[in-house]
Amino acid sequence: MYKIVEKKVLAPSIFLMNIDAPRVAKSAEPGEFIILIADKKGERIPLTICDYDREKGTVTIVIQTIGNSTKELFDYEEGDYFHDFVGPLGNPSEFIHEDIEKLRKKNILFVAGGLGTAPVYPQVKWLHENGINVDVIIGAKNKEAVIMEEEMKKVAKNVYVTTDDGSYGYKGLVTDVIKELVEVQGKKYDEVVAIGPMIMMKFVSLLTKELNIPTIVSLNPIMVDGTGMCGACRVTVGGEVKFACVDGPEFDAHKVNFDEALRRQTMYKTVEGRIQLKHEERGTHHRDGCDCDSADVEVPFDKTKKTADIIQAPEIRVTNFDEVSLGYTEKLAMQEAERCLNCKKPRCVANCPVSVQIPEFIMEVKAGNFEKAAEIILETNALPAVCGRVCPQEDQCEGSCIVGIKNEPVGIGRLERFVADYVREKNIKFPSKIVKNGKKVAVIGSGPSGIACAGDLAKKGYDVTIFEALHEPGGVLVYGIPEFRLPKETVVKTEIQGVMDLGVKIETDVVIGKTLTIDDMIEKENFEAVYVASGAGLPNFMHIKGENSNGVLSANELLTRSNLMKAFDESYKTPIKLGKKVAVVGAGNVAMDAARTALRLGSEVYVVYRRSEEECPARLEELEHAKEEGIKFLFLNNPTEILADENGWVKGMKCVKMELGEADDSGRRRPIEIPNSEFTLDVDTVVMSIGTSPNPLISRTTPGLEINKWKCIIADEETGKTTKERVYAGGDAVTGAATVILAMGAGKKAAKAIDEFLDQK
Repeated sequence: MYKIVEKKVLAPSIFLMNIDAPRVAKSAEPGEFIILIADKKGERIPLTICDYDREKGTVTIVIQTIGNSTKELFDYEEGDYFHDFVGPLGNPSEFIHEDIEKLRKKNILFVAGGLGTAPVYPQVKWLHENGINVDVIIGAKNKEAVIMEEEMKKVAKNVYVTTDDGSYGYKGLVTDVIKELVEVQGKKYDEVVAIGPMIMMKFVSLLTKELNIPTIVSLNPIMVDGTGMCGACRVTVGGEVKFACVDGPEFDAHKVNFDEALRRQTMYKTVEGRIQLKHEERGTHHRDGCDCDSADVEVPFDKTKKTADIIQAPEIRVTNFDEVSLGYTEKLAMQEAERCLNCKKPRCVANCPVSVQIPEFIMEVKAGNFEKAAEIILETNALPAVCGRVCPQEDQCEGSCIVGIKNEPVGIGRLERFVADYVREKNIKFPSKIVKNGKKVAVIGSGPSGIACAGDLAKKGYDVTIFEALHEPGGVLVYGIPEFRLPKETVVKTEIQGVMDLGVKIETDVVIGKTLTIDDMIEKENFEAVYVASGAGLPNFMHIKGENSNGVLSANELLTRSNLMKAFDESYKTPIKLGKKVAVVGAGNVAMDAARTALRLGSEVYVVYRRSEEECPARLEELEHAKEEGIKFLFLNNPTEILADENGWVKGMKCVKMELGEADDSGRRRPIEIPNSEFTLDVDTVVMSIGTSPNPLISRTTPGLEINKWKCIIADEETGKTTKERVYAGGDAVTGAATVILAMGAGKKAAKAIDEFLDQK
């Protein structure tokens, strides 16, 4: 929680707050921003840092009440607390890294429009403190809307105020004042920095290009996570797609596609309005739950086939976000356990990345000793309820099951889930006797790899702290996997709490590479080793024409809004924008999650995939569930262009039909275009789900930490050891996007290696 230590109204609908946030204040630099979440159900709101006081540990933000979420912030008073305050994010202003002597020779003009005065102030202040005095133009609608004039006069050489109505200072736009200073007064500027409304920055850019003055603008477009994970903040700069939250927020103004950025800013406005209307009308939604009694469900026993689990009917589950599979009853679990041969040399264990003693726990299930079965699983797997639901068992333990040679393999995943659910529902705990060794280890990321590593180290006596960038722990488990596959409150939070019960501490809202660096952890916070499990959340795009149109989003953005930020739940404040017809590009598990989420949000959904169904990377179960729910699959088709209307919104997607040729490097047959087979798919939303890559924040800020050409951290496969002393890494940050269980396996290997390394110290 983050305390409001000061609140001050600056102008009608504009107010300033000082927030107690020592970590953010310690690392903040001019030009960076934070993300604020007011309460548990609040929206993630990006705000540029206005000022900071490292000694007091406070950060100053300025807020304008525009939408519903910002209006609610005005009700908070001194002494109240915000739920989350994440930062600093983005990159600081470029001049911070310039040679001071060269900088002192420059004549710089800052142009601040409206609320943009707030982020201009710390930059001007920093320059003043370093002996550089600059000119500032402050633009506002009228005298009442002028903010921070006196503060700015204390740190700037000249301050020029202009108002649209002429009620104070100059009359006219900020561009009029620029012309006055340059063309009439003959002032020469080496650089212009413009921050304010997008439309203002556009016209300043057009003018300064005409005047041949290099110009920087600060873009604060749509943001969800603020770390480059969702792709919502993408902008086109110099013909290249950039992410404002990690590549910016400052860019060369003369290279920014402002028309595109302006269109994208409109995406969620109407949705927010509808949310507010529903609130005012007190509209409610009622849904009847499942009235079946799962305890009395009978499933015929056929030893050649896996015992079916109980699932919601397709026509019911598409109307809700409740879990699709309801799992096994005690009777069904014991029935399925009968199929296990209890092999002396179990291949299933060898093919489990975390080495769960599978036959041992299944024999306990067979005997009805569910608590003992749980003890066996928890010896090596900290997340059995998660793994039982989302692991690709068909490619791992079940894929190597001896029973599966002639018949269907034993339902290992379903049994693991049953056992984990049983002890959770019965509130059975397994206390650990841990002897502390006095050594500190930091883990970056609270996803499956970080959780696995932290849990194993805690059991060995280490004082472990996990640092998580988002406001809830769990990583991909909370932002990436939908509620209908993986319930967050009952399953994810419970299993994470189990790791915390071992003594593991979790700090949320800490962005490593921004709030803290790895070197800070080792040199200033005395961590003796660091495990990097930051995942691979940076979304890929196809880079086809029209891809930055409104209505094109990454699967990460859709899933983050729906899963982490609960946009599917009308009681939460996060907006989500989907059209009537949605095309999901890709056919992996993430694509299935995105498609099935869009379907539940009311859209007609197509999945477009350039290969055949046989090559689909998604789990067979997820593919079958999607088909049952009515999702339309267009196999052997590939998008070539996104079509947009005159307002920049998606109106269709051009595709070309494909056929399969020889196998490529992936081992799958290579898709080849069929000449003259183009057609247009009638959709108004496109969701790109074509893979992700690791976020560059950590590698950029950690000298000595080497990455490969795919931006993955280079680390030893068996130990996780990186090229930097005391730093280990694993999971998706090393391999690229993979599975939960493989990430956990990497975390366990790293924990063993870290223990061996520190034991020698």
